[in-house]
Amino acid sequence: MTSYLTYLYLITPLHTGSSSQEGNLMGIAREVHTEFPYLPASSLRGKIRSELERTNGEAAGIFFGQKIKDGQQPTEGEVWFADATLLFFPIASLSHHLVWVTCPLWLERWNRWLNSQSLQSLVQQCRERISEQKPALVSFNPEPLYLQTALLPAPKLERLDIAPLSKSLAPLAKSQGIIAQLKGKLVVLSDEDCNALVEMGLQREVRVALEEDTKTVKGGSFRSEEAIPPEAVLFFPWGMKPAKDEGKTQPIREQLPQVLNKRLQFGGLEGLGRGWADLKTVETSQESA
Repeated sequence: MTSYLTYLYLITPLHTGSSSQEGNLMGIAREVHTEFPYLPASSLRGKIRSELERTNGEAAGIFFGQKIKDGQQPTEGEVWFADATLLFFPIASLSHHLVWVTCPLWLERWNRWLNSQSLQSLVQQCRERISEQKPALVSFNPEPLYLQTALLPAPKLERLDIAPLSKSLAPLAKSQGIIAQLKGKLVVLSDEDCNALVEMGLQREVRVALEEDTKTVKGGSFRSEEAIPPEAVLFFPWGMKPAKDEGKTQPIREQLPQVLNKRLQFGGLEGLGRGWADLKTVETSQESA
């Protein structure tokens, strides 16, 4: 079975939708055990399937599995997708303009698919070195770090050699724009501190509906929407099983990695331009080190 890893670099905010709403808050999908935002595999699969069905209708049905229709039972597909989880999260900084935070949990999840010994050693090193005295490891020279809601003086920071990440970060390093600065603006925090900063760094917008004639706010129309901000990086693993009908699905097997190396739109609020992401896909075997 061939396995891949796809990176999503957000260029617009991502609203992933949620199974429950609290009051007037339109929340986003969150992991039950960590509360970290994520993009469900069902949303990924649906979007990717719709892209391929345009030119490969019958083959897409075999490749992704037939849906329940006219009393027929669904069939198992030849491809699988896992959830897209956070890897690097952008945080505004008064001293450094923008930095990306990550944590041992995210790096460890990443390495479950890369199986890189050097990355595993780095994760272990981060867990051992992050402490109350040194709450953050940084990829730049330690100097006062002013974040949106926190100040980390230089003595609280420790320089981290991210050379072990160089090979794994290669797909992102080749990207254009701000993301190319990631290597020099990386901050590794504890899982708990990272969670707190992510919660404060989510994009939130207040929306209201107006009365058509008076242009005053309609009763009960106020709502607040959450989104993962642009410049965030998520990743998801996926793979292809042995073909059932190679003659029909071979073209779609060749096309899928190409589709997952371009720009796609995920999540909700598409009409507002949400969810655009640049995708980079690699075979996981290429990442092992």
